[in-house]
Amino acid sequence: MSMQGRLSRVEAICGHHFDDQDLVAAAVTHPSAAEGKGVAASYERLEFLGDAILGAVVSKHLFERFDGMNEGELTRLKISLISGSTLSQVSEELGLAPLIIMGESEKGTHSRGMRHALEDVYEALVAALFLDGGEEACASFIERTLFVHVDPELAERPLDTKSKLQQYTQHTLHCAPEYQLIDRTGPAHCPVFVSAVFVNGEKVGTGEGRSKKESESIAAEQALIYFGCLPAPDGDADASESDFGQDEKGAAPCI
Repeated sequence: MSMQGRLSRVEAICGHHFDDQDLVAAAVTHPSAAEGKGVAASYERLEFLGDAILGAVVSKHLFERFDGMNEGELTRLKISLISGSTLSQVSEELGLAPLIIMGESEKGTHSRGMRHALEDVYEALVAALFLDGGEEACASFIERTLFVHVDPELAERPLDTKSKLQQYTQHTLHCAPEYQLIDRTGPAHCPVFVSAVFVNGEKVGTGEGRSKKESESIAAEQALIYFGCLPAPDGDADASESDFGQDEKGAAPCI
């Protein structure tokens, strides 16, 4: 398939003609296919922006639609929508898989690599639509493709580690955790990400994983251990103090 044909199909899926064709091309280009071309040539930077936009649009929709839900229920429902498994499923249903531009090194990862790519491309397209078409084009795409997956019953499911940390810090410390990608190693087809989570400017957890989101989830788990919301691994009861150098954690029950 020609590049123009590929981009035309992506535009049809998005329901938007991109004035900036480089933007939509980057949104469907895996980092393995953009080595040596600069950070703007793949979807990584767009994914960063798209993640934030997606969270805001979904939060607004759920807040207005479910006026009887409390914060915890809304958070659980939001997480169910923007989770990697849901986004990759939606992207596959939209037919994005064969349109993603992959480098030779990544093609050997099969379903595992494609699952992460589908999730990242969805977020990148959200950002590309926002930058090229504005809030209306972006919100329309999310509403049409994602909101059909809203299931109120998911509001009753247990929170993941990032959501637990979010609720704990908001209710107990009156702030929100901040995540930073502090390292990325390995080849494009087998990357290792290291993320840190900060609360009130202090690093309270680190995590390593095969994706940025996985590393953030592990960092959040470490932070929950640090705050006393989760038990430390066996034989590592003092891990939080030795790792982060604080004697009094001010532990409080998690929400």
